[in-house]
Amino acid sequence: MEVTVVPFGQVNGKSADLITITNKNGLQVSLTNYGCIVTSLIVPDRNGNKDDVVLGYESLEKYLAGHPFFGAIAGRCANRIQDGKFTLDGMAYLLETNEPPTVQHLHGGSKGFDKYVWGYDIEEKADVVRVHLHRVSPDGESGYPGTLSVTHTIALDDANQLHFNFCAHTSKPTILNLVNHSYYNLAGHDKGSVEDHELKLFADHYTPVAENMIPTGEVKSVARSGLDFREGAVIGQNMDKLAGRWIDHNFVLSGEGRGKYKKAAELYDPASGRVMEVETTQPAIQFYNGFKLSNKAWFGRNGYKYEEFGGLCLETQHFPDSPNKPHFPSIRLDPEDVYKQKTIHRFSTR
Repeated sequence: MEVTVVPFGQVNGKSADLITITNKNGLQVSLTNYGCIVTSLIVPDRNGNKDDVVLGYESLEKYLAGHPFFGAIAGRCANRIQDGKFTLDGMAYLLETNEPPTVQHLHGGSKGFDKYVWGYDIEEKADVVRVHLHRVSPDGESGYPGTLSVTHTIALDDANQLHFNFCAHTSKPTILNLVNHSYYNLAGHDKGSVEDHELKLFADHYTPVAENMIPTGEVKSVARSGLDFREGAVIGQNMDKLAGRWIDHNFVLSGEGRGKYKKAAELYDPASGRVMEVETTQPAIQFYNGFKLSNKAWFGRNGYKYEEFGGLCLETQHFPDSPNKPHFPSIRLDPEDVYKQKTIHRFSTR
């Protein structure tokens, strides 16, 4: 394992670094302590050729200018909360409604966890390097209750596994749902659409949403729909079955897996042979096919313009709007409890 650290820039007088980890197989991940962003993920294909398989930028300045959560942490609460409102122990809380098209609270607000410089420590071992990113979110930050101490560990090992682990505790009852928001294109970030990728989701059900992208509360079978990826499907072919060809849905994981980890997804690019398997302790996964990437002009590394369907997200998470849906798995965190969630992305070829 090799690790390097170089300066990446300044944010409000605080230093952001770029940390790069390379394993013995040539798989390489780069991340910055600004927003816990994974800026680059270089993975060999079936012939040993290497491509960067996540969408992103080569400079801090581009991230500071704005982006659709490329590779970043989303929190305190990833996904959407209806009208930015929730109640906890009889106390009503009002959050920012920062998603213009839906007028809902999204990913922690306009200054969520992705907009801060985090402290970090690096743990180096023979077969794994872990970057432990940490910060304290004060009581009331972005409208959320409780002083929250968070550690987000991003690690790469020699088994070609990329780990996203979260640990947190709070000073008083709060809500928490943390996610890594990377956009993947296993052909390469500059290779066009992911519509030819094959995807398998270990989910029998999903949570339908209304026009404002808030779950209706129903938990519905994926059977006989364009959201049925149980046996594996070409993404574009399933998209053709859906109005507008858009996918941004929360899938309920079926529970099969090893130990505490559940199998969540398998993504395969036939052209390169790259495979990405996802396992998690979370109850669900949000599959977003990148249909909104053409809403603005996003120019990534080497000036490549990211168009719609140019990358997809597989965000392991709790359900959207969970505080307002009592029958959904709870995202409440109390002072006597510790928030712990883990996800593994495993890379191979075939």
